[in-house]
Amino acid sequence: MKRTPRHLLIAAALVFAQQAAQLHALSHLKQDLIKAERGGKCVPPVNHPAEQCIAFHAVDSVLSNLALEPVRVVLPVLALAALPLPYPPRIEFDSRAPPVPS
Repeated sequence: MKRTPRHLLIAAALVFAQQAAQLHALSHLKQDLIKAERGGKCVPPVNHPAEQCIAFHAVDSVLSNLALEPVRVVLPVLALAALPLPYPPRIEFDSRAPPVPS
């Protein structure tokens, strides 16, 4: 029971660190848009020190990965599964009800 508050504190710290990393990545969005428009020339500097970028880099913001499209895998269709059976199934044992006493 003594570990529960410690684990909850670590989980909350992780969530807040991830949110802070996302907000930091969004702070670079304006600079990235200007860089894309101008072709990388005459880009204004960011408003925070480089140490802040390095600190949030350790959290690994996933915002930069949104531009990548995942690889799509197309599985081949098996033709054997679509073919009809060569002969009808054979019934080995045809069960019936017991005879009615007369």
